[in-house]
Amino acid sequence: MATPYSFRRYRFDWHQWITPAVKTLVIACTAVLLVEYLVRLIGGPGAEYAIFQWLGLVPWAVIHGWLWQPFTYLFLHAGFWHLFWNMLFLWMFGCQVERAWGQRRFYSYYFLTGVGAGLFTVLVKVLIDPHGFGSAIIPTIGASGAVFGVITAAAVLFPNQEVWLFPFPISIPMKYYAIGMGAIEFFATLNSSGDHIAHITHLSAIFIGWFYLRRRSVVHRVQDRYSDWKVQRNRRRYEVYVRRHRKKPPSRPDDWVN
Repeated sequence: MATPYSFRRYRFDWHQWITPAVKTLVIACTAVLLVEYLVRLIGGPGAEYAIFQWLGLVPWAVIHGWLWQPFTYLFLHAGFWHLFWNMLFLWMFGCQVERAWGQRRFYSYYFLTGVGAGLFTVLVKVLIDPHGFGSAIIPTIGASGAVFGVITAAAVLFPNQEVWLFPFPISIPMKYYAIGMGAIEFFATLNSSGDHIAHITHLSAIFIGWFYLRRRSVVHRVQDRYSDWKVQRNRRRYEVYVRRHRKKPPSRPDDWVN
């Protein structure tokens, strides 16, 4: 029996505003931050810093066998705002990339750029501090490297999409936004002002992401140039052969076979 008042049921769909892989990463990073707060509450700042030393990216520890750190450092953050901005950018650009690629490829790319940027950071800091007395023993934490890789992917996949420059009422194409971010990180890397931001990690993530996305075109360009070189080489050989045999009469000119 119908009632005089009926209400339409609405079912909220998470996929409309966040994709599965991005949602999982946000939940994982948030859960790890809550664990950090809990450890800090129980054991004090020293206990929290011990987590950073154990799970963060410490170059001196990585080269001495702590090989899990280039992966685990992506889930640690220094506080709420550190986590907030990383997850905001991951949500803004990662959802589009995941919808274009699918969950599996997005995960692969995310950890490729994040872990790759971590390994590059280890290499640079160990070269700068080979004895482990300075930057090689300072932990790097945060998902920023992987997030910069995601921004690079968004710029390659959607180069002309407009991006709002928060908090200014200005929007620019995605490709120019990514170029600007890369330029900022490049000059920040040159100016070591001690701001405790891993600019080397960010810049290496951008390069790794760009090279991964453009690797096929780069390989094809090298193959095309090699093929052109072979054609030119064979042409020169043929021209030399023709010049050498141009004035020689044919051997046994009367022995033609039809």
